[in-house]
Amino acid sequence: MEKQKAGFAALIGRPNVGKSTLMNSVIGMKIAITSSKPQTTRNRIQTVYTEKRGQIVFLDTPGIHKAKNKLGEYMVSVAQHTLKDVDVVLFLVEPSDFIGAGERHIMEQLEKAKVPVILVINKIDTVKKEEVFHFIETYRQAFDFNEIVPVSALKGTNRQELVDTIFRYIPEGVPFYDEDTVTDQPERQIVAEMVREQALRQLSDEIPHGIAVVIESMKETPKIVNIDATIICERDSHKGIIIGKGGSMLKKIGTKAREQIEGLLACQVNLKLWVKVKKDWRDSELLMKNYGYNPKDTQE
Repeated sequence: MEKQKAGFAALIGRPNVGKSTLMNSVIGMKIAITSSKPQTTRNRIQTVYTEKRGQIVFLDTPGIHKAKNKLGEYMVSVAQHTLKDVDVVLFLVEPSDFIGAGERHIMEQLEKAKVPVILVINKIDTVKKEEVFHFIETYRQAFDFNEIVPVSALKGTNRQELVDTIFRYIPEGVPFYDEDTVTDQPERQIVAEMVREQALRQLSDEIPHGIAVVIESMKETPKIVNIDATIICERDSHKGIIIGKGGSMLKKIGTKAREQIEGLLACQVNLKLWVKVKKDWRDSELLMKNYGYNPKDTQE
């Protein structure tokens, strides 16, 4: 009988390269939120893929980028600390023959980490097939990757090949979680993230980075789950935009989020949303901690 394997795989890359989409695709369930806006993921999200060969624990990290405030510093620190805790790193990039400063900065971090690195060229569904070989060659010359796997997280292309490749680089061992576990995220945190996702999707570009979502209460009855949530923003003008004319935007965010939450909880949901202003919360360690982003979590 084949010995089982168990290990940790980190997803690293610049913001908006599709790390969360890829992880959700492999797990077969939506855990991490996705949007077309960068820096969607703020915390390190842990998900679990289990099959007969063993278990891969995926760590989806915030994108490594140039920090503009304490929240940005926290996100970069989370990503960099993750590199120390894993057996293999998946470095996600978009299909291109230009390697930018952001990618080169990440490769410098990976040199220091001294762990096997699999380059994952994502979004290959957006380019011609013959171009992919050219992109592979460009990256092969820039860094000594252990493997290079082109994929489309959105379409599921080469997903199995990627899983097979990861299993080659994780050690033998017993599973860390039972086979029914798909995430270590508390239910309330996933619900808060689903509300934040819909705010990201519906609102204009300048607002989403400045919002957080807090679940004030989550009460189950035999027929329905009642959820009260507050969207935190940084300015009074943002509050008006989030609420919208006659409450239209808040209602839109709430309706879309409720549909997703009902899918997660497999029951009817009554979701009530409020909006509060907390000026410059992204530069306040106390407020960041209150909203689930604890800078001390990244310190050794």
